[in-house]
Amino acid sequence: FNFFKIKYCCVSVQGWIASVRGGSFSSQGKHITSSCSLVAFNTDQAGGMVGLTSVNPASDGKWTVTQISCHADLVTDLDFSPFDDYLLATCSADETVKLWRVCDPAQDQCSDAEVTLSPADGRLELVLFHPAASELLAVASVRGLQVWDVTRDTALTGKHTPVCARFSVVFSYFILSMRQQEVRLWDSRKLSSSLTDLSLLLSVSHCLTDLSTRGTALVPKLALDVSCCEVLRLLQLTDNFIVPISYQVPRKVRMMHPGLSPLSTPSSSAAPSRSPSSTSGLSSGFLPSPSPSQSSRAIQNMLGPSSKFRHIQGAVLHRDTHITNLRGLHLTTPGECDGFCANGQRVAVPLAIAGGQIAVFELSQPGKLPDTALPTIQNSVNVADFCWDPFDTHKLVVAGDDAKIRVWQIPKGGLTETLTEPECVLRGHTEKIYSIKFHPHASGLLASSSYDLTVRLWNLGTGEEVKRLSGHQDQIFGIAWSPDGKLLATVCKDGKVRLYDPRKSTLPIQEGPGPEGHRGARVVWVCDGKYLLVSGFDSRSERQLYLFSAESLASGSVASVPADVSPSTLIPFYDPDTSVLILTGKGDTRVYTYEILPEAPYFMECSSFHSSEPHKGLCFLPKTECDVRDVEVARAIRLGKSTIEPVAFRVPRVKKEFFQDDVFPETAVWWEASLTAAAWLSGSNGQHRKISLQPKDMTPVSEAPKEVPVRKYLPSSVYLEEKTDEQKKEELLSAMVAKLGNREDPLPQASCEGVDEDEWVSEELTTHTHTPRMIHDTL
Repeated sequence: FNFFKIKYCCVSVQGWIASVRGGSFSSQGKHITSSCSLVAFNTDQAGGMVGLTSVNPASDGKWTVTQISCHADLVTDLDFSPFDDYLLATCSADETVKLWRVCDPAQDQCSDAEVTLSPADGRLELVLFHPAASELLAVASVRGLQVWDVTRDTALTGKHTPVCARFSVVFSYFILSMRQQEVRLWDSRKLSSSLTDLSLLLSVSHCLTDLSTRGTALVPKLALDVSCCEVLRLLQLTDNFIVPISYQVPRKVRMMHPGLSPLSTPSSSAAPSRSPSSTSGLSSGFLPSPSPSQSSRAIQNMLGPSSKFRHIQGAVLHRDTHITNLRGLHLTTPGECDGFCANGQRVAVPLAIAGGQIAVFELSQPGKLPDTALPTIQNSVNVADFCWDPFDTHKLVVAGDDAKIRVWQIPKGGLTETLTEPECVLRGHTEKIYSIKFHPHASGLLASSSYDLTVRLWNLGTGEEVKRLSGHQDQIFGIAWSPDGKLLATVCKDGKVRLYDPRKSTLPIQEGPGPEGHRGARVVWVCDGKYLLVSGFDSRSERQLYLFSAESLASGSVASVPADVSPSTLIPFYDPDTSVLILTGKGDTRVYTYEILPEAPYFMECSSFHSSEPHKGLCFLPKTECDVRDVEVARAIRLGKSTIEPVAFRVPRVKKEFFQDDVFPETAVWWEASLTAAAWLSGSNGQHRKISLQPKDMTPVSEAPKEVPVRKYLPSSVYLEEKTDEQKKEELLSAMVAKLGNREDPLPQASCEGVDEDEWVSEELTTHTHTPRMIHDTL
């Protein structure tokens, strides 16, 4: 087969398969495999689950994705039989190999394996069917490699060998990828050393994808659309999609080209008991291509859907806006606490001083702080959590380890002396408090969660407890009010996400499975209250983002995105105007950014912001603090080891002289209360008024005049129409003469000046030269 025939092949990405819920796994397997009819892949569900879908969509143009429970532990590898499209082999960390008779994903799958093998060789990593014998199966583990006869349930041979990231049985050459992350080419007739000449590896084409790859699989040749000159088809497994990548060789005529699809040597026939009746009479060398309606519904962009905030940029503002020389910061606040808090005027920072002291700095007074002691707020106990009243920039509420909530009033202009007496103290909890959150609409209404496994609502105006919510079985990681203020969501260490309607019931109205990890979690409402976003950990302690439908928590998450491995919980901030989610953790140097969509793919990853040093976290300011002229969509306060720095998140735009109304819709004035706590408790609901951020001297970009392309030169027809036929004839003749030139002109060499003929003399040559020579007489 001549590889140069596919040198100019084109790559096409169409027909994405959604809702696959792939995940990242610590195994050596390929995580996805394909037969001519089905596709099997690893999922993010624990307990040895395997996802199953079809290569081609159903008659309605959609793919059905189902899951089957195969093992008691993680499925490390899987492979379809080359002789049977419906025979699937899986190996697992539970040290077993199973053969499954699978069927169409729309049908009920068999819950029992046809064959179960127990190699008793430790954790199994790889499994592979023999390419020529249907009964042979190779199994690899850390200890070695075994070949099994599945019909006799016996191992034919076993050999000790180092664990490999991939192995295969071939005839002449094969590529081996070891843990050193290198690729080598070997001749199977001489395995003493790898080949040094890699001339057999020809670069044909490449495809750049925008999604993280969890695994790839090659679709068998029998399933290719050879009528469209398709020579290869890969299946890319990502977190939320299976992306088919088709390699097609451009041809003038779309037909079967024998040069692109040479005859292949047929494999041995599978055993009759292994061959389904549906595959016994294949008479065509290719399957029909997807219908046009199916292609139109697929994502047309080769790199997948993109976000207009994809290139969002974070930048620390000028040093003149920084507050520096911070000393004695408390860097070990509880995991449920954000670490510090800020509003549009001031920022509160905990200090590592006995008595739970908090320093308050005015953002309007940047610069270097003095080395002397600063006035603080003394709480007399360690601080568990604290936050500013969103409707009163002078009111700070602090929860302490003594189960009390203290309300402090900051004087105008900032702290001038140390405060020791709070405005009021809220008592009711019997254990340490986890976190506190203000109601988004009602003034003076506060929610708090505690180690006593209750969530309590407080009226700051009266200083009384007004509601007590129960139903939690373990530590409460986080609480969040819905955007309309009607519901309250909680995420708990017992692995549950709960939804409360405090005015109707003290018990949750909905409950569903949450993150499996127990390190911590946060919850925030997104997409106008349609979804709950939970930042937590999976069973392997990797940071994950989960999206839950607020209408059906019991059905589990609709989408999830892995982040990285870190001990700190990602603290989310959601901008409802742009649907942009910004996350970072304590001690991180990276700030993640996503655009959240109400439909698949749900998460659109955008550019991340990196800082040179670890930070304590970010706290975001009201939208009115953003510089809309510079397309600044969010502004945050970053707390470093000894500095407080403003960070601006901007969207790059070309026409900054116009107001970008597609990025800045009317924003809700959430810093103004819409009703009182008493009115909300009596059943009333509020709604924030909205304002425009457009400056008076700027024109919206949607109303900007469209630029009409101006041609530098008029077309030649304009000049020709203005001249007569005689003028056109004269110009044509002149142009021809200028190009050819006048043949009667003397030649260039005729104008050269020479010497007279009598100035040249001929001299008889000597016997040594035998040729005449010319001597110029210079006398």
